Amino acid sequence: MSAIHEQAMNYVYQQVLQRLLSYFTRAERTALQLLIQRLIVAAGGVEHISSFKVMIAFSGGKDSAYTVAFLRAAQLSIAGRAPGTFNLRVANMRHIGMTPAVMDNIHRTYSALFLYDDPRVELLAVDQQHIYAFEPDLPFSASAREKNRSDMLLSGHLSGGDSRTTFCNSCYLNVADFLGRVSTWGNGVDAIVSGESRKEQKQYATRIMRLVQHMGQGAGTWRQQNFASVLRNIGSVGQTYYRELYGDAPQDSGQVTRLFACPPQSVSPLFISLADLVSGRADEHWGLLTDFLGFRFVDLAFSFSESDCANPLLMAHMHGLRSQYLQDRDYADGIAEYLQLAAKLMRSKCMPVRLINQAMAAYEGQERLEERRTLAAAYALEGFGLNEAQLVCLLFAPFVGEGQGLEGFLRSCHPGMLVALPDLHKALSGLSAPDQVVQWLIDVSGLNLKGLQSLYARQRIDFADQGSLIARVRASDPDKRQIQTIDAITGEAVSTLLSGR
Repeated sequence: MSAIHEQAMNYVYQQVLQRLLSYFTRAERTALQLLIQRLIVAAGGVEHISSFKVMIAFSGGKDSAYTVAFLRAAQLSIAGRAPGTFNLRVANMRHIGMTPAVMDNIHRTYSALFLYDDPRVELLAVDQQHIYAFEPDLPFSASAREKNRSDMLLSGHLSGGDSRTTFCNSCYLNVADFLGRVSTWGNGVDAIVSGESRKEQKQYATRIMRLVQHMGQGAGTWRQQNFASVLRNIGSVGQTYYRELYGDAPQDSGQVTRLFACPPQSVSPLFISLADLVSGRADEHWGLLTDFLGFRFVDLAFSFSESDCANPLLMAHMHGLRSQYLQDRDYADGIAEYLQLAAKLMRSKCMPVRLINQAMAAYEGQERLEERRTLAAAYALEGFGLNEAQLVCLLFAPFVGEGQGLEGFLRSCHPGMLVALPDLHKALSGLSAPDQVVQWLIDVSGLNLKGLQSLYARQRIDFADQGSLIARVRASDPDKRQIQTIDAITGEAVSTLLSGR
């Protein structure tokens, strides 16, 4: 970089900083100075700041967008008063919930903050075991999509469509793999900045420690753990979880290998929390979000959980389908119950009233309800490759336990197939059956034959079974103040360390 070009870019960066600060309140400017002090102290003094690398996980949500902007303000502020500033690594964990609209939000945030092409900034995306430079149109890999789909189908059928197990647990465990990979990639990082409070971080780690102790693989408390040991513990839980989830299914049944990243014990970045500095109330920085960062509230994401691992619109759809097909009520009844729980959760999260009203209004009247249903069905098909019949099949979970629920499923949804019930059982048990019967099973479930046969040989998860890790993961919610059904709406508890609030 020539001296003239460097001088020009420094001028641009200072313009970005001034515009950023124009959106900050007096309290935020004070908080910014406190953050700068924390970073300088963590680096060992301002003379070491230019060799200090800080990482933040950015989910694309409104609160994490604000946190990234706050950290960028600290980086540019230090650059304006010292010979150098810290290096910044911003990382995204790719999953099906990160729709093109979410990626667009991330891109607009990066553009507004002039993060692209700044040599002091790394923008990374983690797609399962692969790390890429972030690109706004970076496609979600076919292998990662298949893993998400496989996890959802197996979890859903084994749990009878339980929301947390179906949509949240895999992402909850994959957060550890994401953090391990992205924090140790290249030369690693010196610190991880999180918008979550230390209390929330402790809840996450404590939950994992309980699971590890249940597995008999270790003991200890949060205070005894460093970054590497926490990730190793989560990786251990994850490996055991997936072995239980997939059982002895052969590889071509959809089973996927999980290799959790475990950093060396000596690698232990500092955790720097911003929870006491930044505001979690979107109304207090609405202008910064919408005017400066160009943040758009994603319609698919129900406007309050922009990139959670499970899409809230799809989860609302599943509530409606359960009401219609399993409970002999109207689709609208399930949606109404979901909305009631969602509104309570949004209020508890101090969501702006305008967003709550917007989310509720999207379902008002039969026409809008049908539009939302169509939108959710399109997302399920695009994201998971599943149509409505296959989602309903998942809710019935008719194949587990040697097909105990198969006849009831057929009577409710496919009465014309009752005549083929004996052949269906033959195909599921591994005996010879007509090709048409096998194809029907594949079409109605979205699973291949070996995957179906694996389910047929297994029992539905008993959530009272203390010996089941899947049951324990679901039951170990750290926030006992939240009703589990509400927590399952967004899966927010699974992303504590992801800062995707």
